Parts: sequence; C-alpha cells; structure tokens
Amino acid sequence: MSEEKPSLTIVRHFKAPPAKVYAAWTRPELMARWWGPDAGPVLSAEADPRVGGRFRVVFQTLDGETHDCRGEYRQVEAARKLVFTWEWVTLPERRSLVTIQLRPLDAGTEMTFTHAQFFDEAARDGHRAGWSGAFEKLDSLIDELESAGD
Repeated sequence: MSEEKPSLTIVRHFKAPPAKVYAAWTRPELMARWWGPDAGPVLSAEADPRVGGRFRVVFQTLDGETHDCRGEYRQVEAARKLVFTWEWVTLPERRSLVTIQLRPLDAGTEMTFTHAQFFDEAARDGHRAGWSGAFEKLDSLIDELESAGD
C-alpha cells in the first residue's frame, strides 16, 4: 500500500464577493500586493489563468531571501475554482498541487484552500506557515479593495 503524501487545508472568509477574491489570485498587479509570508516585497508576478497557462511569482522575505515559485493552471472556473501545480524554481522535483474553491456567502466568500502532494511533513508545515502569513495580507488587500469600491 502506498503512503499518502502530506497535505494541508485552510478555510478563510472574506468580506467580498468571489469575483474579487478570484481576481486577487489571478491578476498579477493584485498578486504582487499580497503574495509571500511576510511584509517582504513581491519582485515580479505573472499569470495566465487558463488551462495550460502558467503563473510565476518572485518575492523576497524580510530576511532578504528571494523565493521564486511557478506553476501551471490545471482547472480554471472564474470566481469559483482554481487548480494549479506549485513548484519552487530551485526544487522542481518537489511539485505539489493547489486547489482553491470559492463559495459565495451572504457576507462575502468562503475560500477553501488545499495544498496537496507535499514531499514531506516539513515541507507541508513550512507551507502552512507561509500561506497563513500570505492570507493575512490577502485579507487586508480584499478589505482595501472593498473599501475603495474596486
């Protein structure tokens, strides 16, 4: 029997419609405002959100380290669902899979984020911490966009 690879699931609620949350995941100018685990800058963001399209984000953490991630979109349903591969440019053999499901709520959107097929538990735990920090910034961005009426 094969052992299942580690995964993580994070559920977040946003006070904005699914289309706005989806845009934050697929528009490079918005991705650049929240990607990464801390307040370090995003150096570049690219996205072609269609099946077979690719994304790439390069960001720097506050410790000065540069991180370069990329992937390929496997499933794209505007304002509902994104599935894409995830890999670090320096570790392409450790490819994993991200699924984002957006569900409308009366008061906004429920996002169920699943990152699966990790190389090991340490990789999963590191990504959990990183995504948790990024989602704090995503929450602030969504609030800012809603306040501005964007």
